Amino acid sequence: MKHLLIAILFAAASFQPASADDMADRKAIEQAALDYIESQHKPDPSRMDRALHGDMKKRTYWEKTDGTEYVMETSRDTMLWVAENYNKDGKAFPNPPRKDIEILALDGRIASVKLTADDWIDYLHLTKGNEGEWKIINVLWQFHDQSQQVDRK
Repeated sequence: MKHLLIAILFAAASFQPASADDMADRKAIEQAALDYIESQHKPDPSRMDRALHGDMKKRTYWEKTDGTEYVMETSRDTMLWVAENYNKDGKAFPNPPRKDIEILALDGRIASVKLTADDWIDYLHLTKGNEGEWKIINVLWQFHDQSQQVDRK
């Protein structure tokens, strides 16, 4: 019992509440993730532009029609096009669309986020630039239904 009490006291003494800077960073990281997904819900390339680092790459594994796998890469420019065109008719997402954001890690100027949307999961890596803005620099994604990750014949 004495050891349990010591462990509890040690844990309580080492607990530090999140700082104001940490909370501001978390809010900015969440906003970057929201800009990324919501710019696809309601076409808005300016929001996508705001969310993405200039060197952003988006990757997933994909299967060719002959069964061989490769890594499919999407550029920042393509994502800006997606933000403008993917949901022009308003039918690509249910109403309301799913956008679950979980900050997995935050360490100084880097962060990792899991974004769960209706049809896919994105793992976002973000970096904080010298101006203090959080930008998505890397996205690794897959469909919930992985059988969709194939070239169409």
